[in-house]
Amino acid sequence: MSTWHIYKGTGHPHDGIKELPDPPKWRNFDGKIQQEPKRETDPELKRRFGNLSGGQTFIASDKEIDLVNAALFLRRALLVTGKPGTGKSSIAYAVAHELKLGKVLLWPITSRSVLRDALYQYDAIGRLQAAQLQEDSDIGHFIRLGPLGTALLPSSYPRVLLIDEIDKSDIDLPNDLLHVFEEGAFEIPELKRLSKSQEQVSVFPYDSEERVPITQGKVRCHAFPFIVMTSNAERELPPAFLRRCIRLDIQEPNEEKLARIVRVHFGDSEAEAPWNSLIATFLKRRDQGDLATDQLLNAIYLTSQDVNLDKRDLLEVILKHLTVR
Repeated sequence: MSTWHIYKGTGHPHDGIKELPDPPKWRNFDGKIQQEPKRETDPELKRRFGNLSGGQTFIASDKEIDLVNAALFLRRALLVTGKPGTGKSSIAYAVAHELKLGKVLLWPITSRSVLRDALYQYDAIGRLQAAQLQEDSDIGHFIRLGPLGTALLPSSYPRVLLIDEIDKSDIDLPNDLLHVFEEGAFEIPELKRLSKSQEQVSVFPYDSEERVPITQGKVRCHAFPFIVMTSNAERELPPAFLRRCIRLDIQEPNEEKLARIVRVHFGDSEAEAPWNSLIATFLKRRDQGDLATDQLLNAIYLTSQDVNLDKRDLLEVILKHLTVR
């Protein structure tokens, strides 16, 4: 194991994030910490890791560990490509779990996704109705930060943000993200206009009902978030965007890695001949078309149960190709 690694890929939680060195001068951010987010256990992390020995469901290769650490050191987003089912999104959860960085903030991308939604949402109509009814119309009650906006709140340690399937976005979104990624900051115009009369306003973050203070309408990070963007390579991304990312292409797991994954989920004693034959069948079928690793796990689980279905028919259903090569 390399001594420079903060994320080690062991799956065992530790406090190594405290040893992360200062960022390079061109990636140094000075947001003032006013309120530290709670480093709560993410229910999704508990679901993925809580019942498994060693807490390790994502098995990282040496290359993957190196590039995750490069992204942490350089304060750059990690762009992860690979075929479906290779564990692209799992990287975010694995890093959050091992480095004890709390909840993973998720932004699932669609063709209608815009940057504003990821930064914040302002309920102007709700505020107007509250004013008309002479109810509390404090503007902070009507602003909620999005997943990216929350990730940029100043804190001692980075938040983890998963931007899932960035290649499904509108063609302009990657370029829209560039400024935010470079500056580590964004403005909320509705609060900026009030800054002379109301310098600080408390708003809701994406993942909590406890409001956080925003000063002069600007959010600027202190620790740049650890951002994982996944892509199925459905279209090319702009060169200017790619230049600002650490790029990782996850390869399909080989026989040895599949066996390790099976042992993690089913235990050493069970990962014997029946599972080995299923892994061999899986690999043979994968040569003919795309298959995801969780299809293999599903097949192993069902074949270990008393399922009233011919095993060959079962495999045809479970190991059905996603695409044909």
